[in-house]
Order: sequence, then C-alpha cells, then structure tokens
Amino acid sequence: MGREGGAQSRGIGLILTALLLGMLLGALDQTIVSTALPTIVSEFGGLNHLSWVVTAYMLASTASTPLWGKLGDQYGRKPLYVTAIVVFLVGSALCGLAWDMLSLIGFRALQGLGGGGLMALGMGIIADVVSPRERGRYQGYFGGVFGVASVTGPLLGGFFVDTLSWRWVFYVNLPIGAVALAVIVTVLQGKGEQTRHRIDYAGTFALGGAAVCLVLGTTWGGTEYSWGSPVVLGLFAGAVLLLGGWWLAERRAAEPVLPLHLFGNPVFSICGLIAFVIGFAMFGALTYLAVYFQVVEGVSPTLSGLSLLPMTAGTLTMSILSGHLITRTGRYKVWPVLGTGITTLALALCSRLDVGTGVLERSAYLVLLGAGLGCVMQVLIIAVQNTSPYRDLGAATSGNTFFRSIGGSFGVAAFGAIFSNHLASGMADLLREGRLPPGTDAAGLQENSALIRRLPPEAADAVLGSYAQAIQTVFVYATPVAAVAFVASWFLREVPLRTATRDAAMGESMGAPTARTSKAELELALARLLYHDRDARALYGRLAAHAGADLPAGSVWALCRIASEGPDGSIGAAELAARARTTRERGRPYIDELVSRGLVVREGAGGARLAVTAAGRDLAERIFLVRRLALDRMVEDWQPELHPELAGLLERICRESLGADADSRVFAG
Repeated sequence: MGREGGAQSRGIGLILTALLLGMLLGALDQTIVSTALPTIVSEFGGLNHLSWVVTAYMLASTASTPLWGKLGDQYGRKPLYVTAIVVFLVGSALCGLAWDMLSLIGFRALQGLGGGGLMALGMGIIADVVSPRERGRYQGYFGGVFGVASVTGPLLGGFFVDTLSWRWVFYVNLPIGAVALAVIVTVLQGKGEQTRHRIDYAGTFALGGAAVCLVLGTTWGGTEYSWGSPVVLGLFAGAVLLLGGWWLAERRAAEPVLPLHLFGNPVFSICGLIAFVIGFAMFGALTYLAVYFQVVEGVSPTLSGLSLLPMTAGTLTMSILSGHLITRTGRYKVWPVLGTGITTLALALCSRLDVGTGVLERSAYLVLLGAGLGCVMQVLIIAVQNTSPYRDLGAATSGNTFFRSIGGSFGVAAFGAIFSNHLASGMADLLREGRLPPGTDAAGLQENSALIRRLPPEAADAVLGSYAQAIQTVFVYATPVAAVAFVASWFLREVPLRTATRDAAMGESMGAPTARTSKAELELALARLLYHDRDARALYGRLAAHAGADLPAGSVWALCRIASEGPDGSIGAAELAARARTTRERGRPYIDELVSRGLVVREGAGGARLAVTAAGRDLAERIFLVRRLALDRMVEDWQPELHPELAGLLERICRESLGADADSRVFAG
C-alpha cells in the first residue's frame, strides 16, 4: 500500500473512532441514568422531579436536533460538531457537580442540547469523508453503537453507582469526549458540501415549547399542584397557544420543521402515533423498572442493570430479526401489529410485579416487553419512507423519530406523576391505618428509600408493598395506551416496498432523533444498498457484460478508477495499487489487459503513470451509464427526472462508487 493511501485510511479510521465515541456518548446518556435515579433521589430528595432527570435530556436533544442538522449543512459540520461536543462535556461536568435536583435537571437539559448535535451531525460527517460504497459499512458500526448503548447503559450506570458514585455516570463522559474532540479538531478537514437553509426557528421553538408545557403540566398535575390549579391550567393553555403558533409558523415557513401536509398521509400519521406509544412505553418502563428493582427488590444498582438485560436483549433480537425479514420478504404490516400486541400484553403482565415476584417470572415479562418493542422499531422508519414523496423524505423520517422521542418524554413524565401520586396515597393510607411507627416521616420515606430499611420488618414490608403497588399502577395505566397503538396498527396500509426503503439504519430503529434533508436521507439508503452488494467481482463482471465489454473485474475497476481521475484521466501506477489495497505486481495482469486493448496507455519512465484513451473513456462512460440506470430503477418512484437535486445525487454516487478505494476483492483469485 502506498504511503498516501495508508495515511488517508488511518485518518478516516481516527475520524470514524471519534464519531463512534461521540455517538456512544449521546446514546448512552438516554439510558445510563435510569439505574442511578433511585440513588440520586435518596441524596437530593425531589421524588416528584425524578422523571425530569431523564425528560430534560430527551426534550433538549429532540428539540435541538433539527437546528444542529441544518446549521451543520449551512455552515459546515466540523465547527458545529466541535461545539456540540463542548456543550455536551460542559453539561456532563456540571451534572456531576450538581448540588440539588433542580440544578441537575437544568444541567441535563444543557447536556441534551449537546447530545442533539452529536446525533444529528455524526452521519453527515461520515458522508463527507468516505465513498458511498463504504458508507454502508460505517452505518452498520453506528447501528452497533446504539445496540451496545441500549444494553450497557443501565448496567454501566449501576456499576458506577456501586463502585464510585452516581456522579461518575456523568464524569465518565469527560475523558471519552475529550479524545473525540481532540481527534475531530486535529484530523477532520473542515470541508463538505454546504447547503443554504431558511431555518424554521419559530416553528422549532413553538413545537419544543408546547412539548415542555405539556410535559410540565403532566408532571406537576396532582403532585406539585392540583389539576385545577392556575399553574397547571396555565401550562396546558400555553401548550395550546404554542401549538397554534406552530401551526401558523408551519404554514408560512419555507422549510418547516414538521410540515403540516405530512399529516395528510395516513401512513405517516399512524406511524407517528405508534412511534409515540413505543417511546412512551420504552423509556417510561426503563425508568421505573429500575426503581422497582432497587427499592422493592432491594438489589444493588449493578444488579438492577443486569435485571434489565432481558428487556434490552429482547428489543435488540427482534429489531434485528424483523428488519432482516422485512428486507427479504418486502412485507412489514405484520410486525407493528404483532409488536404492539405483545407490548400491550407485556405491560399488563408487568402490572403483576410485586415484592415476591420470582426472577424467572419477571425476566419473562421483560423479554416479552423488549420483544414487542423490537418488533415495531425497525418498521416505522421503513413504512414512512416508503410512502413519502422525495421532497418529504427527510421531514417524514425526522418527524417519526421526533414523535418517538417526545413519546419517551411524555412516558417518563406521565409514569412519574402516576407513581408519585399513588405512592403518596399509599403512604397516607399506611399512616392512617397505623401500620407505621408513630412519628414516621412518610414524606421522607418517599424522598429517600434507604430509610425504609431502618423501619421494623412489618412496617418496612408495608412500605415496600406501597412502592410495588405504585409501580403496578404505572403499568396498569400504560396498558390501554399501548392498546391504542395496537388498534391503530391494524389500520396501517401496507404498500409494496421500494428497493431503497427495504432497510433502516439500526441507530434510527433504536430511537435516535434525526435531522437530515431528503437528499441526505436517500443517500443514506442507497449507501446501505451499495454495501449489501458486497461481491465486487460479480458486480464489475455484470457491469462489463451489460456495457458490451469482455473484461475481468479487476480491469473494469481499474478503468473506472483511472477514468475518474480528473479531466485528463491519469493516475500513478503506485497510487492506483494503493487505492486498490493491492500490489503493482498483483494488479499488473489487469492493467496489461487494458493496455493490450487500447483502453489505457502507460506513460513516463517505466510506465509509472497510467492514462485512459478515448476508447477507454467511451467504455468507462458506458459502464457508468449502466450503473446509473440501475440506481435510477431503485428510486424510480421518486421520479429523479423531475428532481435535479436527486438526479445529481445519483450521478455522483454512480461515479464515486465505481472505482472506489479499497476494492481489492476484484483482484482475488
């Protein structure tokens, strides 16, 4: 391999590592806090605000994602990504230094603001630095990061609480983020295509503000304030006014954050409802199951994380399996029906969790819950993209992930309000019935669960029973919400899948908010398709046959590479070998074939440079045309002939993917 090719490969490897670390940080912080929450509440109190430690991060991340994405397109992704990392790290450090529950919530919102940038900009940077053919492989890495984060987040959170302190749930981000920041600053070039946007600030802030008002009203209603109090009613009235402002803003915005006409597509509307419920169930359950394990079952935070593994294993397994089967069969409606049905059943079963529930029984419930969620996650993005016109592709995809993230915020908040209300009621009943020692501070038992173990055995059992009943009530209320999604899934229209929409990125299926343009969304889908076509020798053989050329695959690759090298179509022989990740000796027979047919000539001392001839350029153009027509067929429903931007994208991908670096497989055998 040549020195230049090796350096370039190492540079991309470093950038990829930094982006994966950034994505890991953003994904982990959605789940790592869950097992630390009971300990945080025991130290700070503020059980009524517990849900906001999760919700503040999710709301800030979701609301900021569209802004990060468009600002990155407009001003360049490197400076925006660096800013996002800095904001995230500052937020993480401040979370670790928090002195009470309200300060922690505020710093979590700041952390979420940076997390939205980590999510929105990572894949865009990959698109700037690698070829379309290789991009699909990197997408797989990003999907793996989300899978790892979903499994290890609660476990890592519990481990840090047990071995260090809950503050290390946030401090751990600092060294990892510092490495990512150093690599991005020193290695990534500040380049990439820049696109002008008319950013919908009014719509973004109105929609985000409405969500905050609704979640606050849901959280405070019946706990901090009565449901009929001026504060709660004012929050709901503010939400209505902000939604009205959002509606007006979207009617006038050149690039609305969530276009109103999307709701005219019944598939988008139904998938949005299902996504909301799935987020509601997943994040809400994850948060309060940790409370169940640590308080009711009395296990350590680390064992609490281990106890949640059946749920995450079920989610991962069924998400991967359903995605694979959808890709093979082209049928998708059965999965949301099956998934929402299983989720509804699992939530109903979770309402049976009690002090004496056995390990096998509760693990079975959690596997079922995870499997139900996994059946649905992979499908929604596929269904939405499959029925959206090209101009709406990006907005429809980000809209669906928006509903899932907002659903998660509402789920945590609603579950928190239900839990707090019923726990307070249960404690009041215990005091009234005389089942607690005289002078017991019932409010203190709610704020600091560690005090329960200091009570006499009978009183402690009674308090744990109240905790268990409050958590059971959470799942009782969640069950009919999931049933709504089950009913809605039967009305989901199944449309024959386009070739380009048969696969969805695992990161999206696991709940990451997105903010990509239609062009970027389609480029991502095509990159996955190109990556799945891994037999390079067979690909170049087919292209040559359709172009009317009897050439070996290695010769076809070399011809496309040479013809793509600038206006003169020439490249050094050593550089060509480096780009192919092979040796000049191994590639020589394939170049000799091109020279003997008059398609390429050797120039300079010892044939150090290779240049395409007129005949060679004509053949290369025929090969490019064959490839371009194949890409056109993949997206023909989006009518590339009517969208110059799409036609330009297809032409660029066609030329970048043929003769791309690291195709040594064409020289095998």
